[in-house]
Amino acid sequence: MRTRSALPVAFLAVATLALGACTTASQEAGGSGTGGSAAASQGFDVSGIAKDGSIAAMVPAAIAEDGKLTVAAELSYAPLEFVGADLKTPVGLDVDIAGAVARLMGLEADIQSSQFDAIIPGIGTRYEVGISAFTITPERLQTVNMVSYFNAGSQFAVLKGNPDGIDPANLCGLTIGVQTGTVQQDELEAKKADCTDKPLEVLPYGKQADVTTNLVGGKLQAMYADSPVVAYAVEQTGGAIETLGDIRDAAPYGVVVAKDDTALARAVQAALQKLMDDGTLQQIAAAWGNEQGALTTAELNPQVG
Repeated sequence: MRTRSALPVAFLAVATLALGACTTASQEAGGSGTGGSAAASQGFDVSGIAKDGSIAAMVPAAIAEDGKLTVAAELSYAPLEFVGADLKTPVGLDVDIAGAVARLMGLEADIQSSQFDAIIPGIGTRYEVGISAFTITPERLQTVNMVSYFNAGSQFAVLKGNPDGIDPANLCGLTIGVQTGTVQQDELEAKKADCTDKPLEVLPYGKQADVTTNLVGGKLQAMYADSPVVAYAVEQTGGAIETLGDIRDAAPYGVVVAKDDTALARAVQAALQKLMDDGTLQQIAAAWGNEQGALTTAELNPQVG
């Protein structure tokens, strides 16, 4: 691993503050996570979405009586889910979608911060749904229900100018950062077997923000993440990093629901389909610069490769 120029001091200060906030983010600002002033300036205002009686009737009684839809998200994966300018309000494309789904159900979205790899084990006990850029995979479908809503792929990023001359087709000998529990980590771990002469070092981090910071700071030679996340990171670092290669292996994201809670899964599916049919989902995606990823059909447990 080579040493590179340090991250600019001003950016490091902001990144460190934001990373600290991610560990304690809560719904202290109230509402669905989209009602606070920070969210209103960064995303789509879901306050105008009215309850849909037919969808609300599908919601299990215990959830309807509580009045809240408890949603788990890992809040360092901008622009999908992260902490707003007030350093406490959850914002992002997925957060707005959660708020919209909840409002159609006649509920309030209660966004709960969690480590990414702890969300699925907590679904059905601690959390009612997970909306956190979960790629739908056959392995995940064995343990949970998933409802598709957005399409994304994977992409690499490197320092501006690609100083190491990295070729995404030849990753051996590199040090690459990923977020723990992601499909990108799985892919790179499998790739290690092909790197016998020059080992591939994969460094996992609990938060995507840490991956980005360590790439710009010189600890990593590349990072590998979901394509919307990489594009946003390039923008937010002021061009200190750049994308490398094409978007790979595009696949749908899914809202996660407990395997034994088909009723709630069907309610989520109906809510997402309504958001797709009336154009709201596309508007939410457009507010975060990712309108091309919005799907037009919400499938429950779609077949994926």
